[in-house]
Amino acid sequence: MTQLFISAFITLFVVIDPPGCAPIYAGLTKGATPAQRRNMAIRASMIAAAILLVFALFGEELLGALHIELDSFRIAGGLMLFWIAFEMVFEKRTQRREKRAEEVAATPEVEDVSVFPMAIPMLAGPGAIAAIMLLMNEARGLEEDLTVLAALAAALILTMLALIAAGPIMRLFGDKVEAAITRVLGVLLAALAAQYVIDGLKGSFFAAGAIAA
Repeated sequence: MTQLFISAFITLFVVIDPPGCAPIYAGLTKGATPAQRRNMAIRASMIAAAILLVFALFGEELLGALHIELDSFRIAGGLMLFWIAFEMVFEKRTQRREKRAEEVAATPEVEDVSVFPMAIPMLAGPGAIAAIMLLMNEARGLEEDLTVLAALAAALILTMLALIAAGPIMRLFGDKVEAAITRVLGVLLAALAAQYVIDGLKGSFFAAGAIAA
């Protein structure tokens, strides 16, 4: 169970990307009081948790209703995560987030950014939704399901703490360290995404062979 928790936690932590979200959040909440920043960080994390929990619990039923095979979702999810990893390594994701943050922060008043863009799509975006659905579909039994959900909770708690401490963290580490961390996490995510694709292809070929036999 420890290995499953670590694997699930790393996957979710990398996809949600607290080191990448923290500086964006700091920019979005510029001008807000510490209490406002704290409340918005907590609210964004809770909304993202609710969204991801729904997909974690009912994602398999959703796939069944749409007549999508699990192996097909593994391949599609792996490709999606690999694209996110590619953008992280080459800083495309950070640039896109910064552009979105500038658009939202264009208004002079302090705006509540907890729902958009923080909860959706920064924290509970397509990559995180795909990751939690894949992890829950890989889990076997109640104990493994709870392990994956515990990993999700841990990743979101760390994300919430990173958002709350976004200002001090940016002053302490600076942009260069944040960019280096994001790139390392991107490489790890690329490897995990490749494994999802390999597992999906294996499953598809095995199923095709069984049908032919």
